[in-house]
Amino acid sequence: MMGQMMQRPLQVIELLRYGAEIFPEAGLVSALCEGGRHRQSYPETLARTAQLAHGLAGLGIVPGDRVATLAWNTHRHFELYYATAGMGAVVHTINPRLSPEQMLYVIGHAGDAAICADLTFVPILEALAPQLPEGIRLIVMTDRAHMPDSPLDLICYEELLAGQPETYHWPETDENAAIGLCYTSGTTGHPKGALYSHRSTVLHAFAITLALRSSLTEGARILPVVPMFHVNAWGLPYSAPLAGASLVMPGPGLAGDALWELMNEEEVTSAWGVPTVWLGLQAEIARRGGNPKGFSQVVIGGSAASRAMIERFETAGVSVCHAWGMTEMSPVGTHGILNAAMQALPLDDRLNLQAKQGRRVFGCEMKIIDADGAPLPHDGTSVGELHVRGNTIISGYFANDAATSEAFDAEGWLATGDVATLDSQGFLSIQDRAKDLIKSGGEWISSIDLENCAMAHPGVANCAVIAVPHPKWDERPLLVVVPDGDDRPVLSEFHDLMQTRFAAWQMPDDLVFAEDLPLTATGKVSKRQLRARFAEYTHPDLRKG
Repeated sequence: MMGQMMQRPLQVIELLRYGAEIFPEAGLVSALCEGGRHRQSYPETLARTAQLAHGLAGLGIVPGDRVATLAWNTHRHFELYYATAGMGAVVHTINPRLSPEQMLYVIGHAGDAAICADLTFVPILEALAPQLPEGIRLIVMTDRAHMPDSPLDLICYEELLAGQPETYHWPETDENAAIGLCYTSGTTGHPKGALYSHRSTVLHAFAITLALRSSLTEGARILPVVPMFHVNAWGLPYSAPLAGASLVMPGPGLAGDALWELMNEEEVTSAWGVPTVWLGLQAEIARRGGNPKGFSQVVIGGSAASRAMIERFETAGVSVCHAWGMTEMSPVGTHGILNAAMQALPLDDRLNLQAKQGRRVFGCEMKIIDADGAPLPHDGTSVGELHVRGNTIISGYFANDAATSEAFDAEGWLATGDVATLDSQGFLSIQDRAKDLIKSGGEWISSIDLENCAMAHPGVANCAVIAVPHPKWDERPLLVVVPDGDDRPVLSEFHDLMQTRFAAWQMPDDLVFAEDLPLTATGKVSKRQLRARFAEYTHPDLRKG
């Protein structure tokens, strides 16, 4: 027997419409690239979003078109999220840290019809311009007074909105239609696209609003330091209007002192971001002798937070929520909010729990499997590769059948590439990564891609890139070279080779030489043995003298 319920499609624009109607006092504060701060309520944001949709339609943007962004966290970026989804288009957030080659690839692969860029990133547009697709529209996210002098044909964002109607007839769209496209460089080769739908995005907003209810509450003031170009700022632009929380957008000011000032003046209650950001903020808190006014919670993801970092926050009166997820998962898969019984535990026991990656959000199922694909028990000790499935997790990569076939098992579970344990209470603990990726500042670096490039040097007989610990960036790449002959190449020669394919932050920080590389039984380089060989290695940033 079938239920007799209305079939109303889930629509992303309804999240903002709901926030504007039910929480009209909440809204957005933005630190702008032009300087100063901008404030607007959710009703004002909805009106400007309608104007933007009219403006984009006037440029010829139609349902299904991809509109790219190269932008910080500001009210304009937020408006682009909703205007594109509401009119049936797709927002394609581009990570400005990508190399020019990677950026051109994702623009071409996505088939972007327009790029919307903050002032900071106009030089990137100018550098890419000769190789951009013909006819692509370039929009600068500022007003006429701040439009840059440029040889490019640039459109002013605020002029696109000016004079447009403040209402829009938002079309009813299939809830499975695409609304967002985000590429991940979490494996070798070209970045892979995760294409989100209305349905997955709305359900993700529901799931994290429920899971992180101590953060996402009416009247909360949340600072998304996690960028909107990095997996939709962990879904905050969608969940905040639903919960009645305001967003305090940091724009380009991500240093510890700028964040402390913004948080203090705007009385931010909760801040979300990767561990490297919180190292800077904790140093600023120590320098100033106290927390920013109102600051009571931090959500940490992207990389594992150290126990020491968690303890510093907790003893300073800031509760820590450790979370985990992936671009492919919209992205939040787990959260570390502790229940009342766990909160009552002694500090040491509580920190042991908080150092784990938390428990699953509603709608995300997890399993760990052994090398033969057999499920392992959730006993906290059995270690296996983590697989996930759920209604906010991709079923395949955008226009990439080869990557899709590699990533999913026969039952449709996504292989995360992480090796982990799950315990009887549902806590996830990431032990290692199945592939030898390097995670630096919350961003992935492919060791194999770096190796393939370094092997082009005539002075290299063999090489490998491994991750070495770094106190700020979590991990950094170390290049290990077996030289070909007596000559010893220098690091700058490898950087010269790599600069056209890799961004500066992706390149190795150091070069060491070895007589040989350890091999597995099948003749492959054993990264595990190589890491053990360099276990006592000290990064240049930590060397004295």
